Formats: sequence, C-alpha cells, structure tokens
Amino acid sequence: MSYGLSEFIKNLLPKRLFYRALLIVAVPIIILQIIITIVFFDSLWIKTNKGMTRALVGEMKTFITAYDNGKYNDNDLSGLFSIYLDLNVSYKEEIFSRNGQSDRWFSPIDRNLRRELKANIGNENYWFDTTTYKELMHINIRHTEGYFEFFIPKDRVASTSARIFLLWITLPALLMITIAIIFLKNQTRPILNLAKAAEKFGRGENIDEYRPSGALEIRKAGFEFDKMRKRIMRHLKQRSEMLSGISHDLRTPLTRLKLQLALMKDENLSKKMSKDIDEMEKMLNEYLQFTSSNYQEKNEAFDVSELIKDIITKYANANISAEIISRIYINGRKNLIQRSINNLIDNALKHATKINFYLSKKNNNILIIIDDDGPGIPGHEYENVFKPFYKLDKSRGESKSSVGLGLSITSDVIKSHGGNIILEKSPLGGLRVKIFLPL
Repeated sequence: MSYGLSEFIKNLLPKRLFYRALLIVAVPIIILQIIITIVFFDSLWIKTNKGMTRALVGEMKTFITAYDNGKYNDNDLSGLFSIYLDLNVSYKEEIFSRNGQSDRWFSPIDRNLRRELKANIGNENYWFDTTTYKELMHINIRHTEGYFEFFIPKDRVASTSARIFLLWITLPALLMITIAIIFLKNQTRPILNLAKAAEKFGRGENIDEYRPSGALEIRKAGFEFDKMRKRIMRHLKQRSEMLSGISHDLRTPLTRLKLQLALMKDENLSKKMSKDIDEMEKMLNEYLQFTSSNYQEKNEAFDVSELIKDIITKYANANISAEIISRIYINGRKNLIQRSINNLIDNALKHATKINFYLSKKNNNILIIIDDDGPGIPGHEYENVFKPFYKLDKSRGESKSSVGLGLSITSDVIKSHGGNIILEKSPLGGLRVKIFLPL
C-alpha cells in the first residue's frame, strides 16, 4: 500500500525546494484568509448590508405613506426626511419608465436593493441606478400619475468597515509571505551553494575554500562534503606524486640501457632491444597520462569549432573530412578536450582509412560525431572498451605497445565536463563515436 502522492499531483507540484517550502508557508495563510473573509462577508458584511437596505426601503415606504396621508406639507415632509434621514426626495409628475436600468448581478448593493424593492414596492414599480453618481444612489418609485425621485448616499446601504477589514487581512498576509520569502531564500541559499560546489567538483574544476552555512543539518552536510573533497584531492595528489616518482625512477635505468645499446657491436640485437625500450617508454607515458591530475588545469571559455579545425589541420590527412558549425563556445579545460579528440582520431587512423567529423548544436548540448570506415567494434563490447587496461583481441585490437587507456582517458575527460560519450555503428561501416558536451 502506497502512502505517497499520485504522479498527477507530483507533476503539479514545483520541483525546487524554495518553491515547495514557500507553498507550505503560503497556502495555509491564503486558505485561512479566504475562510476568514468568507465567514466575515457571510455573517457580518452581507447580513449588515441586508439590514441597512431593508431599513432604507422601510424609510422610503414611510415617506410615501406620510405623503399620502397629507398631514404634513409636502415640502416640510421632504425637508424632515432630508435632515433627519438623509433622504433627498422629490415628486415628478412624469410618466414612470424602467428603461436604462443596469442589471449588475455581481454587485451586492444592487442585489440587496433589487430584492428589497421587489418585495416591498413591487417588481414593476421601481427603478434605480448606482453607477452614475460616485457617492449617491438614484432610485425612482412609481406613485399615481408620476414617481418619487430619491437621491440617497451609498453609505446608507454599505458598511465602510468592509474595506478596512479587507485591508487589515490582506496587508498582514502579504507582509508575512514577503518575510517568509526572505527567510526561505536565506535557508535555501546554502543548499544551492553546496549543490554548485559539488557540481563543480564533479566536473573536475578548482573550487575555492568551501564554507558551510545555514541550518545545522545543512552545515553538517557541507562539512562532510568538504572533508570528502579534501580526502579525494589528497588521494589524487598522492597518486600523481607516486606515479611521478616511479616515472623518474624508471626513466633513469631506461636511459642507461639506451646508452649501453648504443655501444653494442651487434646492431641487430641493439635495434630489437631499442624497440622494446621505446615500447616501454610509450607504455610508461600512457600510464602517466592516465594518472595525471585533471584538477590542475583551470576552466576557460574557448571556441570548440576552432579547436577541432586546428586539430584536423595538424593531421594534414586528406581522408579526414569535417562539417563544423562555426563559433560554438564552451567553458572547460581546453587541453584535456584536445587530448581526448586526438585519442579518438589516433584510434580511428589505426584501423580506418576515411574519417568524417560532424559538429553541431542540439538543444543545450554540443554534439560531436566521428565516423570511420574501419572494422568497427562488436556491440557487446561498447561498454567494455571504456574500462582501463581493457584491450580487444579482435578487429580493433591495439598494438603491443598500447595498454588500453586511450578510450578510458577520453571517457573520463568527457564525463568530467558533464558530458557523455556513446559508441554506435557508423553509416560508413565502421565505428561512430558520439560526444555530448553541455553548453
């Protein structure tokens, strides 16, 4: 039994921590404000307005009744109601008409007036307008051969406390959400800094001294990351220093052997042994290339299009063709990218005659494709050839001097830049190498 959210709800929710935390804070506040507002309008504002409208219509009926009784002078009666009840009324001996009345169903004032006038005056005996005048309502009520014309302030039927209430429930809510956004920004910033530091370290970039900050749990994660980073850097440095020492120690006896071979009288034996020594030096260089620290080189922005053109030009091989889009810039370690492409070209030239280069942009990635017409690699070996010291014994087997580190180094460099390398069957019949690098 699953207690998690459904996939549909998960897709609706924001993916970033800041917006999820903001949702947790803001949604209860908004729901609470909506409930309070609905309760207020239903129990206080609407009912109060209904009572005020009912009282106003009652006063209007009282005026009409007193007018019909004739006990007071008409002008004196209008003056009394104007002074004490704020009803400005006059009698018009004209034909009553209901034309031009607006039916504003969304206005609470209009709805209450329509309901009370219909119940007390009659459906066809009134007309009102609440939009022409900003502070007044214009109401006409049919009477004998004419009609009474009333001009009444709008505050007689609407409570002004509603605006103040809305102001007081809206501003504090906005203020609280704003303060929550500021605090959430401060809480999520250390997480983003930790993620950026981990991303840069994963790409092999040099990062400044990382300083954990934020809540206790985030600080603990930051401290553990920094300790892990220092252990890895120390290990890489020790490995490089060890291999550099081994290289120095091995080159010394190899140099002595070369000098001794140069003094040998048997030239055939000297040549054979010299070839073995050259192969040993080449293998030693491959070991050092594989173990050299990639973290020593800094990132820089460079034009990968120009880099590939320069590499192809240096080979001066008419069988290498290229389709390259100009001015594609990336941020990375230029020498390592160049070394990786050189490894791929060298491997292709060992087994193929024709090589095609393609460089293009696809979405947010740079796509580099290298096709050759060689014997290719079996599909089940695509993953194995990226393993260190792995060599094929079949169609693309390396020479004796190779230790099987070329593709491993290339894969490590590409992935340290946040990219990927894939092997496929080439349209030329050989191997296709596809490299994706993020822009």
